[in-house]
Amino acid sequence: MNKPVRRIAIFCGLLVLALMIRGNWLQFVKADELKNDKNNMRVNIARYSQPRGNIIVDGQEITGSKEVNGINYKYKRTYKNGEMWAPVTGYSSQVYKPTLLEGVEDKILTGDDDRLFFNRTIDMITGKGKKGGDVITTLNAKAQEAAFKGLGSKKGAVAAIDPRTGKILALASTPSYDPSRIAGANDGDAWTKLNDDKNKPMLNRALRETYPPGSTFKVVTAAAALENGLYKDVDEKTNSPKGWTLPDTRNLPLPNETPMPCDNVSMRAALQWSCNSVFGKISADLGNQKMIEQANKFGYNNDDLQIPVGVSKSVYPKDNRPQNAMAGIGQASNRATPLQMAMVAAAVANNGKLMEPYMVDKLRAPNLNVIETHQPKELSRPLSPEHAQTLQSAMETVVEEGTGTEAKIDGVKVGGKTGTAQHGVDNSGNPYAWFISYAKKGDGSPVAVAVVIEGSNTMRDDIAGGKLAAPIAKGVMEAVLNSSK
Repeated sequence: MNKPVRRIAIFCGLLVLALMIRGNWLQFVKADELKNDKNNMRVNIARYSQPRGNIIVDGQEITGSKEVNGINYKYKRTYKNGEMWAPVTGYSSQVYKPTLLEGVEDKILTGDDDRLFFNRTIDMITGKGKKGGDVITTLNAKAQEAAFKGLGSKKGAVAAIDPRTGKILALASTPSYDPSRIAGANDGDAWTKLNDDKNKPMLNRALRETYPPGSTFKVVTAAAALENGLYKDVDEKTNSPKGWTLPDTRNLPLPNETPMPCDNVSMRAALQWSCNSVFGKISADLGNQKMIEQANKFGYNNDDLQIPVGVSKSVYPKDNRPQNAMAGIGQASNRATPLQMAMVAAAVANNGKLMEPYMVDKLRAPNLNVIETHQPKELSRPLSPEHAQTLQSAMETVVEEGTGTEAKIDGVKVGGKTGTAQHGVDNSGNPYAWFISYAKKGDGSPVAVAVVIEGSNTMRDDIAGGKLAAPIAKGVMEAVLNSSK
């Protein structure tokens, strides 16, 4: 071979080698980046080239797919009772990134999950189109309906858990939206309107919004007093004199909002009538670090909670002495999601054992084979069985004879705690109305609930957790109890 030909051959070989390197680089190194590029329409076109799998509640599909006459997309996502179920499903859109279960379980629903490889292979051999799998949830349809209808036109949220397993039974958030409105390729106007709405209908208040929990947090403070030996039981008199002032302050007493006497009363009476001074002083006596440790055992300050959808972190803050006292009554910088406060009620109801909350029970292949089943998992032990049972007794007094009588259910033991949380500059905003509760049936409790009312048409002076939130919790508990008969 003469020299010029040899040079040309080497040059062509180098070009082929460069092409092979580039091809392999794109295929193996850059593949995921290119696949997930927001400008790559092929992924979405493939996603909607066949029906998605469905999200299942109580054996019934709450999602679907319908054929459309689009240029690029063959199918579009549909939702049944979309507004009610949006805090669970999220949305799957031909334009926007999917959220909540639609997002977390997207590979199962599209059929792209590696565990569905066998099904894809069989479908390819038989000439059938690729099918998505199903997501079977833990949700209770009757409980969800009771929560959603109970909230009605009020702005707020409900979370309900089975304390024995951690199964999430209801997640409601209002105002809500119908995901079907933004599922198509030409729904930009609806998308803009929803995102511009000052009431934030797309915000999942049950999981993604935190509020000062108000007096519902006194259950955690009572648990801290018992677990740290400050008081032996809920009927022991407390050291909480009349006119107790916040530590490191001059003449700044912590006021009580109840006409009942609160000086030196037991924790049972203090929970029954929601005495601020008693629990503020308990928090101050224990100190900030012990309060943080107790709150953490109930699930606070956890960045990693996945149900499998991500949950906003509830925060009990590191703070100075007066602010720690206020945080001990659910104010100051203490903030919690409704799910977090349902976890508090659930741990007490389950004799001190907190189970990890979850809302996906099973993942199912298109051929109906189950490919994954969630196993209940203990998250922590916030308090001993003995202390949990004495705290149950006090919470049941709240419902039987205290501020939570609106949650009474005939023939059922119900424990609860009301809360009215101040917020805004100088507490200028309308208070948030809270209620946490559980219902006991036989040897265990099948349901624990947290309700928060962020806004309603109720006059400021009439806003109270016992009036606004407790009836909603009662409805959810009754729905669960009736469905388990």
